[in-house]
Amino acid sequence: MAKKSPGTKAAARARPGSGNVFADLGLPNPEQELLKAQLTLQIYRIVKARGLTQAQAGAVLGIQQPHVSALMRNRAGNFSVGRLIEFLTALGQDVRITVKPAKKAVGAMEVVG
Repeated sequence: MAKKSPGTKAAARARPGSGNVFADLGLPNPEQELLKAQLTLQIYRIVKARGLTQAQAGAVLGIQQPHVSALMRNRAGNFSVGRLIEFLTALGQDVRITVKPAKKAVGAMEVVG
């Protein structure tokens, strides 16, 4: 039987994802984390499309440049969903929240944009 050399890794097993990387990683509150990531992506796209510097975006959003930098790197951990929605409205976006009966026992959250 051949020995593995020290740099050899065991073969990784792939499995289908759930559609929520935060759930797949076993992180707490995966639905909320996915929602925050989706909202942050929308903010990123708007800031980039407008060609705003981070300082200019910070002035619009009412936050300091380092916080804008974190947002641009999809680091929304310190911001609540409500605060991210406020950022979108400050960027001139209408945000609509729709509540309807779920098809499953537990409802889902999504960003459509």
